Amino acid sequence: MSDGPLIVQSDKTLLLEVDHERAQACRAAIAPFAELERAPEHVHTYRLTPLGLWNARAAGHDAEQVVDTLLEFSRYSVPHALLLDVAETMDRYGRLQLAKDDEHGLVLRAFDPPVLEEVLRSKKVAPLLGARLAPDLVQVHPSERGNLKQALLKLGWPAEDLAGYVDGEAHPIELDGDWSLRPYQNDAVEGFWHGGSGVVVLPCGAGKTLVGAGAMARAKATTLILVTNTVSARQWRDELLKRTSLTEDEIGEYSGARKEIRPVTIATYQVVTTKRKGVYPHLELFDARDWGLVVYDEVHLLPAPIFRMTADLQARRRLGLTATLVREDGREGDVFSLIGPKRYDAPWKDIEAQGYIAPADCVEVRVTLPDSERLLYATADDEDRYRLCSTSAEKSRVVERLVAQHAGEPTLVIGQYIDQLDDLAARLDCPVIKGDTTVKERQRLFEAFRQGEITTLVVSKVANFSIDLPEAKVAIQVSGSFGSRQEEAQRLGRVLRPKGDHGSARFYTVVSRDTKDQDFAAHRQRFLAEQGYAYRIVDADDIDGGVPDADGVLPEA
Repeated sequence: MSDGPLIVQSDKTLLLEVDHERAQACRAAIAPFAELERAPEHVHTYRLTPLGLWNARAAGHDAEQVVDTLLEFSRYSVPHALLLDVAETMDRYGRLQLAKDDEHGLVLRAFDPPVLEEVLRSKKVAPLLGARLAPDLVQVHPSERGNLKQALLKLGWPAEDLAGYVDGEAHPIELDGDWSLRPYQNDAVEGFWHGGSGVVVLPCGAGKTLVGAGAMARAKATTLILVTNTVSARQWRDELLKRTSLTEDEIGEYSGARKEIRPVTIATYQVVTTKRKGVYPHLELFDARDWGLVVYDEVHLLPAPIFRMTADLQARRRLGLTATLVREDGREGDVFSLIGPKRYDAPWKDIEAQGYIAPADCVEVRVTLPDSERLLYATADDEDRYRLCSTSAEKSRVVERLVAQHAGEPTLVIGQYIDQLDDLAARLDCPVIKGDTTVKERQRLFEAFRQGEITTLVVSKVANFSIDLPEAKVAIQVSGSFGSRQEEAQRLGRVLRPKGDHGSARFYTVVSRDTKDQDFAAHRQRFLAEQGYAYRIVDADDIDGGVPDADGVLPEA
């Protein structure tokens, strides 16, 4: 028994004592193989999962390293059964290998014949394989490379992909201008490049676009960038023009309005997944050039059609960028098998401690529905209840008071329901951005907000992702997509860009008490609580005098 910072438990949870002198060394050592579940003030909880252990194997770590790490940092003796399970789980990775064969092209090679026999009998795997070339060798059509990896992962036999990548069409790209990658951004680029393909996880506001630019400068090849919306596409274009040697003529946009194929092409997920008469007419985009790199912005949002299309891009280097790999549908494994393993991850609070994102004070404001609304809620059909409690008129009155308290501070009011947002915009006498707002008008309003011409902006879920508003200091959330944890993280991310005055951000969530809204809010907050953000709860009736900050200080009158 040692005085280590880690407690390893038989249920595969790892408890890390944050204040221990060796905590930072331990965190760095377990990060490649353990998934962070919760990060409150004093004890952080990690978990060992098959996907996390296979991630580690794909990144070059072996079972002996994992076992040695657990033994080195554990305060108590490590359960022998857990160590055995770690070794056996990691040993499942690599018994099947995808490789290039000079004569037969892409093949699946088995180092454990019974495993090959098992997967050959799977109804999901068999159609993806070609001729049996030898007892330990099966031919694979190149177009099925991604689908096969996905199916094998679900069977519990993740294949090691050694088939390599084509270089793609070369294109000169250099980082340019009076700036340089931050240390963690550089580590992320290096982790991705040496791994070949995979995912970089960084907090909102930490500069994931610059990691993408760094990867492009390493690849020096034609690049396809997939993004969530047209505004995001324009922001990527502007950043690349500012940060790299690329010119306007070298960057194309492939969206609803434009169909430009250039050495660097930025396309929206929406246009690529547009389906007409049973086919995807824009799929030629993937074959339009010999891409050397494919970048997936907000990779956790990949829609199912893109998953299938990605399966055809396995010969290209692929970089996924995200603030959180959380998916409410549990399809994180698809990201691993089709994009690649996690190559770099940085806890939000670590980046905050380095001064690269703003500290945030999270406040849940609870309102009590009036009797008339409570009765309507109680007698409504189950599918209507969430909307009813989310759009209570009481919430609108609370938002008015909060906006008044933060008068003059750049404030975003964020919600899900358009009629509620229209009402709030009228009450606050400010613009609203929603789905039918044109791209040109969105860009105009965002720029006016950045310049301080507008201090309050009401936005729908169109502003959840990839919108760069570094000046935003206050966010007030009135409704959301049920219990979506990644949406909560993205919305907090709108106010995490570092502030010029080095001040804190404020993130309010207005919640209807004793309703589904309160239940969903608790689930939505889970990811951020796991990252170390604590929500303070205040009553709506108590905020007329101002909401005190985390230190109990009231705002100036």
